[in-house]
Amino acid sequence: MSERSPFPADFLDAAGLNRQHVFELSALPDELRATLGDTAGFDQLIMIGHGGRRLWECVQASGIGGEHPIDDYCQQTVGRWFADCLPGVRFRIVYPGETPVGLQALGKLAGWHHASPFMVGIDGEWGSWFAYRAVVLANSRFWPFFAAHRSNPCLTCPDQPCITACPAEAMADGQFSLPRCAGHRLQAGSDCAYGCQARQACPVGTEHRYDEAQIRHSYSRSLAMLQKYLASKPASDTQ
Repeated sequence: MSERSPFPADFLDAAGLNRQHVFELSALPDELRATLGDTAGFDQLIMIGHGGRRLWECVQASGIGGEHPIDDYCQQTVGRWFADCLPGVRFRIVYPGETPVGLQALGKLAGWHHASPFMVGIDGEWGSWFAYRAVVLANSRFWPFFAAHRSNPCLTCPDQPCITACPAEAMADGQFSLPRCAGHRLQAGSDCAYGCQARQACPVGTEHRYDEAQIRHSYSRSLAMLQKYLASKPASDTQ
């Protein structure tokens, strides 16, 4: 691919991976590029995400099971996309994987990510109902994308219902309290164990809200990680 070419998004869009952004590797900040491992031979970084419910529908229709069905589906879909739409283009998936990629930093550069009081990235179109699903190094020659210019919707939200909806009062002091949030989630019968009440109270992008099965899947994973983290700490550190 010697000449610049438009980005072939149709395959990804149909598969539920309906958010994409192409970066020139040479234009990324040094500290971000350093998180990507060996980038020799690659020219671009492709960030792929999803917004709304379509991805979960595709994952369910695929029949993929296991512990990480969304990650597995996304990796397989990206592989098929390169094979079918970009034959001859070398690529390496760096996320999902062992590399600690700066997803939020990339999201900010792409204009996808703004901070919300409940510590989930928010976007003026999709609300908080989107996620980063794959980051790929490629020797592609696409036209790089411009950043989306959407302001942080939280700055113009007069009522901020997310703050009052949080039963743990994790944002009551003007900043997010992880101990309050985690403590409430870990209580027996917690109403936040498998979904965030603050996030669901947010009025931005409600038409894209995940269905209950996807919400429960995502939060069951984060709950298990929280339980594992606390179990690994000395008792004196968790009191």
